[in-house]
Amino acid sequence: MIDEAFLASVLDSLKDPVLVADAASHEIVYMNRAAISHYEDGVDLLGRSLLDCHNEKSNAVILEVIEAFAAGEEERLISEDEKRRIYMRAVRSTDGDLVGYFERYETIDR
Repeated sequence: MIDEAFLASVLDSLKDPVLVADAASHEIVYMNRAAISHYEDGVDLLGRSLLDCHNEKSNAVILEVIEAFAAGEEERLISEDEKRRIYMRAVRSTDGDLVGYFERYETIDR
């Protein structure tokens, strides 16, 4: 069985930010090293609601995506520019229940 430290090491090996939040409270429960470096408040974001970190328009998008995840959607592109794409992805229990979600970045190399 893979332990939590090993999984954190896998996510920390990624060059792009990964931020994981609880589906019910939107509490940020994990950030890889790239995310901690990327976000201004870094590690201090852990334990805070993701909704407290965004403006009203962004929160509306997050809540819309969470509704889609609850209805079965697995991943959605939420932002894109010439340098990167940002996705939200559902995290489900072994029973298929939505338990969380993560935000991941994808760098576009042109």
